[in-house]
Amino acid sequence: MTPGVTSARAVTCFCGDITRTIDGVTATTPDPHPDNDTLPRWRSRYAVLDEIKRLDPERDHVRIAYLSGSYDFPFDTQRSLELALLRTFAVPRSSELMVDTGEFVTRTQKRYDDTTILISAIGFYGYDSPEGRRAIRRMNQIHRHYPIPNHEFLYVLTTFVFEPIRWNAKFGWRLLHEHEKLASYYFWREVGRRMNIRDIPDTVAGLEHYNRSYEAEHFAYSPHNQKLAEATRDLFLGWVLPKPLWRYGAYAVYAVMDDAMLDAFGFPRPPAWLRYSIGKALRLRGAAARLLPPRRTPYRLPPTRSYPGGVALEEVGPDRPVAPPQNSAP
Repeated sequence: MTPGVTSARAVTCFCGDITRTIDGVTATTPDPHPDNDTLPRWRSRYAVLDEIKRLDPERDHVRIAYLSGSYDFPFDTQRSLELALLRTFAVPRSSELMVDTGEFVTRTQKRYDDTTILISAIGFYGYDSPEGRRAIRRMNQIHRHYPIPNHEFLYVLTTFVFEPIRWNAKFGWRLLHEHEKLASYYFWREVGRRMNIRDIPDTVAGLEHYNRSYEAEHFAYSPHNQKLAEATRDLFLGWVLPKPLWRYGAYAVYAVMDDAMLDAFGFPRPPAWLRYSIGKALRLRGAAARLLPPRRTPYRLPPTRSYPGGVALEEVGPDRPVAPPQNSAP
């Protein structure tokens, strides 16, 4: 294998500069963002922001999304996208299909890892990089087996834009610059176009209006919503707590959800003091992060629980797509 060239069998694990192949051969993958030499090795905490301010949010949106997500906000990006994933379960028609496939309920960790790997490839390398194109192609291959209407794809796309922005406004160690917000819109709009999502609004305001209106119209309780949300909640709790403590830890998960999500999932509303305490803890975490030295290298997704040795992008996803029941109409 030639250095810098990944085959269709190359394992993508986003750890260091090594891309491993399934047969054990390794090859160095060069930095997909050669402009990183504009970031001095010993730089201020706000050097990334300074560069972002100099960039054009439309023309340079791939670069801005990379700098923001891989240097300044890797933790916040991951947590907010987990919340975005949960948010999509609050739509009964969508959740019914997801429960029917079995992927989200019986293989929750793998489904989470699959999503994380594909989104990370697009975010880190860019949607028009070889890795980004492979990830989008794989997503399209998976989704084409299911009768998912355009409006549901579009709603999911909106959560990828606005959940990180809203999380940052509450918990970020610094506020997102307007260039970062605009770049996120342009970035995910281009991803959406490559996924053949139609009718994407032409402005950030238009996309946010769609997001708010869609939730107001479609969020409602259903047993399918609850089943998906419980499986995902338990996945998160299993990472940090022994099972006997899940019943107590669950309220910390509820505390980062808004009332519309809780009602759609049939979850109890946490006491006000707990919501305040969890919010305060996340804000303190942001304040502490402000005092840390800047990252010298970009964050890369470590090996996942489902694929500790890495996995080819072409092999991410269900082993065999499950056909939806006949009554699952588009």
